[in-house]
Amino acid sequence: MTNQPTPASLGWKKWILGARPRTLPAAVVPVFIGMACAASSENSIWWRAALAGVVSLALQVGVNYANDYSDGIKGTDAVRVGPLRLVGSGVASASSVKRAAFVAFGIAAVAGLALAIVTTWLLILVGVVSIAAAWTYTGGPRPYGYAGLGEVFVFVFFGVVATIGTEYVVAEQMSLMGLLASVVAGCFACSLLVINNLRDIPGDTVAGKRTLAVVLGDVKTRYLFASLIAVAGIVIIVTSFVAGPFALFGLVGVIAVKPALDAVARGAKGKDLIIVLGAVGKAQMIMGLTYAAGIAIALI
Repeated sequence: MTNQPTPASLGWKKWILGARPRTLPAAVVPVFIGMACAASSENSIWWRAALAGVVSLALQVGVNYANDYSDGIKGTDAVRVGPLRLVGSGVASASSVKRAAFVAFGIAAVAGLALAIVTTWLLILVGVVSIAAAWTYTGGPRPYGYAGLGEVFVFVFFGVVATIGTEYVVAEQMSLMGLLASVVAGCFACSLLVINNLRDIPGDTVAGKRTLAVVLGDVKTRYLFASLIAVAGIVIIVTSFVAGPFALFGLVGVIAVKPALDAVARGAKGKDLIIVLGAVGKAQMIMGLTYAAGIAIALI
């Protein structure tokens, strides 16, 4: 018990830990890819990409805090193997974590409103739906994250919406290339969640949290992880026929995830999957940067 962190020992650092830095690549990668897809337009306004990045990052941090709050008050995080949870570990009050979530959502809303003013007011509707989906992931009376639908949320909002949304606000266009590339971003983002939920199967099962990993079971969840990476690789190859061979640069990220694939195939569990999660996040960043660079070179 003496090794447990306390609010005093962590100080402000607890908010960084609570934001779950390992998950943040899921927010910035689709923005990079969306920017690259906008490179084909001569009318691109690049400063808007910075606001798109703020929206995506703030939503990711907000959903992480919201998840921490909701799981914490429900007791789901009472016993866990993964990274520190603020409410579940007692290092922050539930009310302060809830407040932090809404501050993050507020930042996303302000940045999104600015983009709506200079593009289309329809973005306000997209923003409202995104924030509502982020909160009800594990919050509210019927959280869909407890019904095996978390991966759907991640794929849609941190894959399709974030990628195509960035392309649209920068170039005011939506392309086939952007749609295909959003699938790659979504698959990698989902792979992070799958590893997270694979690690938490024992605790989530006891707590009654029916994530997709709990529903599928350990073995099938490992196959799901490999399938997501395989689909990402296939779609990268497909996009090379649309944008040109430079898009194949994105396969560097698929290669980079191989150590994680090997660890999952060997049956890594518990704390070992925390290391895998970090490796997937790094591979996701590598994929995002190389894929975006390849698309941009091909389209310019």
